[in-house]
Amino acid sequence: MSHCRTTLQELGEDALVEYYIQCGIKTHKKSGDSQNLFGKNSWVITGVGDDSAVLRTHRENTLQLLKVDAVVENVHFKPQAPPQLIGWKALARTVSDIAAMGGLPISALIALGTPPNTSFQKVKKIFEGICRCARKFGISLVGGDTTAAPVLFLTVTLSGLVERNKITLRSGAREGDAIMVTGTLGGSLQKKHLRFIPRITEARWLVENFKPTAMMDISDGLAKDLTRLAAANQMHAHVDLNAIPASPGCTLQQALEEGEDYELLFTIPQSKVKALQSKWPFRLPLTKIGFLSKKATTTKIGNGFDHFLQSRRNA
Repeated sequence: MSHCRTTLQELGEDALVEYYIQCGIKTHKKSGDSQNLFGKNSWVITGVGDDSAVLRTHRENTLQLLKVDAVVENVHFKPQAPPQLIGWKALARTVSDIAAMGGLPISALIALGTPPNTSFQKVKKIFEGICRCARKFGISLVGGDTTAAPVLFLTVTLSGLVERNKITLRSGAREGDAIMVTGTLGGSLQKKHLRFIPRITEARWLVENFKPTAMMDISDGLAKDLTRLAAANQMHAHVDLNAIPASPGCTLQQALEEGEDYELLFTIPQSKVKALQSKWPFRLPLTKIGFLSKKATTTKIGNGFDHFLQSRRNA
C-alpha cells in the first residue's frame, strides 16, 4: 500500500519507524541480492528497536551503547521554559535510555539549532544545564554542531558502555514474568518532564543484583511503552490498573498516557519479586503492576503519546 499521499499525522510515529526500517532493506533488481542496512554486521549486536544500539568493542566483555535524541521548541518544551532545564532535559533523555540498557554513559555530541536572534545569554544557560547533567553522570562533552534554525532544538548523541553480562534488552522476558516500574507516573504537565533524574543508579543496582529479563524507560507513556515491551517479547501485558503508581495530583489516565516519566519499566521472574522488594535500597517507589502472558488481555490501558498523531501537551 502506497503512503505517498498520506501525512505523518495520519500515519503515526510507529508506522513511520517501520517504513524507515523497510526502506533500509533493499533487493537489487539485477542480481536479486538483498542488502539490509539495518541488519547486523560484525560490530552490531542490536540496532533499531531497543532503547539504544548495542555494538561490539575490542574488549571481549565490554559492549558500546549508542543513542541519539532531540528536543524541539514547542514540542518538548515551551519557549519560556528555563534555559538551564532545557539543557538538562536534552542530555538527560539520552542518559535515561543508556540506563534502560543497564549501562553507563560515557561521551556526548551536542548539536544546537536556533534562530539567529536568540540571545547569547539564553544559549549560555542552556549549556550550563547540559554541563550540570554531564558532571552529575560523568559524561565527557566531545563535540557537536551549531546551525541557524526556525525554532530552537538540541540533538544529542550519547555513547555508553555496558558489561556483556549486564546488558538488558527490551526482549528476553518469559511468560509469567512480573511487570515492574520505578517511581511514580504522570506529572509531565506539572513540569516534571524538565526536572527528572535518569535512573542510572537504580538500573545499575538492578543489573548487578536482580538482573531484569527485559527493560526500557518510559518516555511515551506507560500505555504505549508497555505495549512495545510486550510486543518485543511476543506477549501481552496483563495490568492491574489499581496498582499503577500515579504521581500526586495525577489521574490514572495521566499516569498511563502523559509520558516523559523517564522511569524504568522492566520484567523479572515472579519468584524474585518479594526478594527484590525487600532488598530494594532506594527511597524511590518500586511497584509490581502486572505480568506478561501469551494470552491476550481485554484490559484497555490507554494510548500513550505519538509525535505525529498529537502535539506535546507540555510544550
